[in-house]
Amino acid sequence: MLAKANRVTTGDDYRSAVRRGRRFVGANTVTYVRSRTEGDDVRFGFIVAKNVGAAVHRNRVRRRLKAASAGLLTAAPLRADIVIRALPGSSEASWDTLRSEVEDSVSRAKS
Repeated sequence: MLAKANRVTTGDDYRSAVRRGRRFVGANTVTYVRSRTEGDDVRFGFIVAKNVGAAVHRNRVRRRLKAASAGLLTAAPLRADIVIRALPGSSEASWDTLRSEVEDSVSRAKS
């Protein structure tokens, strides 16, 4: 579970990350990274739409993405909002695949 300081919580923050952030596309996710001027923590947000599948599948994908991002709190760039959008194929993807995609996107964003 991510602490409140490490979560994107407002719609404006989601919109600004998606519209103005750098985009990294994977097979099962699209990751948007936007730098912030205030705060010292990295914040993660997740978008899992109905095209991913039924509620059971969407919640499982969201839990997997949260777990993968929780392990990257120290590796992610500071003062950044990172929004991860799950694509329809992510419901069939394995845990290792999703985790490696998130790790790869965050490492590319840091460089």
